[in-house]
Amino acid sequence: MPNGVGQETCLTLDFDCCRCGGPVSVTVQCHGKGLSSETDTETTVVSTSVPCPGCGQINQLFFEPAGVIRAVKPYRCFRPLPVPSVN
Repeated sequence: MPNGVGQETCLTLDFDCCRCGGPVSVTVQCHGKGLSSETDTETTVVSTSVPCPGCGQINQLFFEPAGVIRAVKPYRCFRPLPVPSVN
């Protein structure tokens, strides 16, 4: 494999929604430099946002490229609060 080019993997991950506890399944395709060796794969944690089909809660899913789920948390949107105008 040429330098700088990583492998590609396709995973189907099943987990419970962090709000309603309902089953959620998602298929993700991972590729990049972090998948280029076994050592990188063991230390790499990937994150993606997945909506629950039952309640609509957006779950933030943390997983390893090997398919091990590390954590599922409610997605937190970091939007700045509006600043009141002076006038």
